[in-house]
Amino acid sequence: MAVSAIESYQASLNAKAGSASAISGVQDRFLTLLVTQLKNQDPMNPMENAELTTQLAQMSTVEGINKLNAGFEALLGSYQASQTLQAAALVDRVVLVEGNRLALGENGAGGRVDLAAPADRVVVRVTDADGALVRALELGPQPAGALDFVWDGQDAAGNALEPGEYRYEAEALRGNEGVDVTTYALGQVTSVALSGGSAKVDVAGLGTRDIAEILRIY
Repeated sequence: MAVSAIESYQASLNAKAGSASAISGVQDRFLTLLVTQLKNQDPMNPMENAELTTQLAQMSTVEGINKLNAGFEALLGSYQASQTLQAAALVDRVVLVEGNRLALGENGAGGRVDLAAPADRVVVRVTDADGALVRALELGPQPAGALDFVWDGQDAAGNALEPGEYRYEAEALRGNEGVDVTTYALGQVTSVALSGGSAKVDVAGLGTRDIAEILRIY
């Protein structure tokens, strides 16, 4: 991760240096052409003051835009560096992100569903690695919004299941109409990477996520 971050940072510095050099070259060529034009103008028909002012104003505008772009690049670089440091601090932490994984441990497993509207009935169905239903959790009527739930790790017959990876799906009904449900899962951050100029985290069992996708940190 450290090597990748250093290479990415060095590439960014090289790109900025090349851009600055190119901008400086354009300005030098513009001034050279302007001075040459002034030296070789017809004394009987000199350049109008308005024309000279216009050219100088154009150069000033270009320079101002370049400085503005440089300022934005510096601000973006500072934001990305801050984002990377925040992401690095997440390694080994447990986070809540969108997903349907249930990691069953000694104390059971937990997840979260978000209801787009109130529901008369909410049911969470837990499945094993083969997709077989092992438990249906009836959560009853619920208001719109976030709803946390806990599964004790037992099947429908009350037998304790082996710790490990399970999945779940949630269904919500209001009368006979379905209610949109978003499912969330807990996972441990295992590593951090820089991709596309932004920091991303690898969450065990849930894949790579953008840092902005993290809903809560534990």
